[in-house]
Amino acid sequence: MKKIVFVISISLYFLGACSINNVSEDDSLKKYFTAENVTGCFGLFDNGRGNFTIYNLKRFRDSSYLPASTFKIVNSLIGIQTGVIKDENMVIKWDSVKRWNPDWNKDLTMAEAFKVSAVNYYQEVARRIGHDTMQRWIDTLGYGNKNISGPVDSFWLNNHLKITPDEEMGLVKRLYFNQLPFYQRTQDIVKKVMLHEENANYKLSYKTGWGNKENGNEIGWIVGWIEENKHPYFFVLNLESTNKKIDMVNVRIRIFKNILQQLGFFQGKK
Repeated sequence: MKKIVFVISISLYFLGACSINNVSEDDSLKKYFTAENVTGCFGLFDNGRGNFTIYNLKRFRDSSYLPASTFKIVNSLIGIQTGVIKDENMVIKWDSVKRWNPDWNKDLTMAEAFKVSAVNYYQEVARRIGHDTMQRWIDTLGYGNKNISGPVDSFWLNNHLKITPDEEMGLVKRLYFNQLPFYQRTQDIVKKVMLHEENANYKLSYKTGWGNKENGNEIGWIVGWIEENKHPYFFVLNLESTNKKIDMVNVRIRIFKNILQQLGFFQGKK
C-alpha cells in the first residue's frame, strides 16, 4: 500500500470536500478482482480519521457508470419526501407480470422491495413521482450527470443517468449524517431499510446494483457504510465484467467481504 497526500480538485463530489486529503492507494486489493476475472475499484472512507483507502483511484474518481439499483436509495428518498411512498410498510400491488426474479412476483412493501431490489416496484414509484418532480430533486441533489432523459421508469438503467463511485460515496455519507435536503424522517426510513447485518461486532448497511453498459459489459455496485464501535466507515465497490453469465449477486459480495476482512473489519476491533 502506498500512502500519498493527494491534492483533489474542488469539483469532485466527495474527495473534493477538502482541498487536500490523505489517500492510501492499496493495490493489494486487486487480487480479489483478478480472482473473479473482473475489473473495478473500491473506496473506503474512515470518517473519524479522515483517511481514504482506495484501489484504482482513477476509476473511482473519474469514471461514470449507470447507478442501476443503487438509485433505489434516491428513488426511496424522493418517494417518501413527496408522499408517493407513505413509509417502509407501504404495499404496491404486483402487476401480475412474471419477471426473472420470483421474489418480485408478488405484492411488496417498500422494505421488501428494497431488500430484493425489485425493479418493478421502483419503476411504479418513479412513474408516480413523475419526470418533472424527479428532475427537480435530481438537480437539487446534484446527482451524477443529472440526465434522466427517456422514460421516467428506466433512466437509471439505460445509461442516460451516470454517476462516479466518488459521487456515490458522497451521497451515502450525507445520508448517514442526515445532510441531504430531505426531512430527517425520510432519511431515517431509508437508512433503516439499508441495514443488512447487525451483531455485537458491527452493523453493515448497503445497497447493491447491477446493470449493463452501452457496450454490454456487466456493471456491479455495493455502496453504503459499516459501523464498528459506533464509528462509521463509508464504502463503494464498483466492478465490471465482459462475462454475460457472471454470477454478479455472489461475485460482488465475495469481493466486498474479502476486502473488508483484509482491512480488519467484522471483528469489532476497528
